[in-house]
Amino acid sequence: MSTLITNIAELMTQDAEHRVLNDAAVVIEGERISWIGPAAAAPAADDAVDAGGRALLPGWVDSHTHLIFAGDRTAEFEARMAGESYSAGGIAVTTGATRSTSDFDLTRLALGRVAEAVSQGTTYLETKTGYGLDLENEARSARIASTVADEVTYLGAHLVPAGADADDYTDLVCGPMLAAVRPYVSWADVFCEQGAFNEGQSRRVLQACKDAGLGLRVHGNQLGEGPGVQLAVEFGAASVDHVNYLSAADIEALAASWAGWQDAGTRGTVATCLPACDLSTRQPLAPGRELLDAGVPIALASNCNPGTSYTSSMAFCVTTAVLQMRLSVHEAVRAATFGGALALRREVGNDADGERAVGSVAVGHRADLHLLNAPSATHLAYRPGIPLTHAVWRAGVRAR
Repeated sequence: MSTLITNIAELMTQDAEHRVLNDAAVVIEGERISWIGPAAAAPAADDAVDAGGRALLPGWVDSHTHLIFAGDRTAEFEARMAGESYSAGGIAVTTGATRSTSDFDLTRLALGRVAEAVSQGTTYLETKTGYGLDLENEARSARIASTVADEVTYLGAHLVPAGADADDYTDLVCGPMLAAVRPYVSWADVFCEQGAFNEGQSRRVLQACKDAGLGLRVHGNQLGEGPGVQLAVEFGAASVDHVNYLSAADIEALAASWAGWQDAGTRGTVATCLPACDLSTRQPLAPGRELLDAGVPIALASNCNPGTSYTSSMAFCVTTAVLQMRLSVHEAVRAATFGGALALRREVGNDADGERAVGSVAVGHRADLHLLNAPSATHLAYRPGIPLTHAVWRAGVRAR
């Protein structure tokens, strides 16, 4: 079954050539993109969709979420808005609620959040464990996450549970807990931050998870300068996320990690910016402009979670990046599509290898598409707060 989407006013491909096509068309065949080009030259297809002069983008790739949770942290949010500073300790509130919720309800809640994200143009997303914080509940969270998300990350090292010894808990994270979640996850993460895990503990977690064959990510440099970025680069992590407080050495290390990308295709560490979280916690916005200018690829992600960023709106993140982080519209959209794919190492793949790329519109890539109710992507920032998603295709299937 093939579908022709035609009469596209602006097609922002976010492919390797950064192409923006006008008066364009796309053909979907099964779950893949089979043709792209001028509308006037489009081939015949089994079905046709008239885009009506709207803009078409790749679907959003949300590379950082925390969707497996129960409970509410409204009181914490209100206190923060009244002037209290954010600390990592609020995670414990969610842990209690999550542990006491059934598998059925945790799954139902997570599926609802995924559906909400898809309705706003997100077509590929990662989610983490991290609200179980004991062996049984981390394994349960990983298993549930594997049924609702495209990519699952093990975040047993989110916070040391109340009353636990930090080093003993790190032993658990690196040993029995890791073994229990391993069948369900492909990534591991650690919250390397004051109030969470120190450098030595973070290093142990990263090494154990690397030895177990997991890809690595790091929560780093959110509340102040620290070792998170340098550890991420040292361990070859796919991304370091938050990055609010960066030294010149941190930016240099991130840039240096990409030195072999153009020639050898060797990926470095993506800097993932989480602007919705920054606004909610009243932290300085991550220096996305400076990172891009230094040659560091960035991703934008929602960080959807109950405490510090209870939103799945990638459009909001793109708008904020343009209006407050000084990114161009094209740069912000790229960070929220191709950048997210790069942070998940899913930016390459085609018909030849069967592992289809996401985050860009190109022949052979997965047909993840986001049609805006606007003639250009500029309207995402030009009309902030307006819901502009008109239609969504996820792996070739119309989801909205």
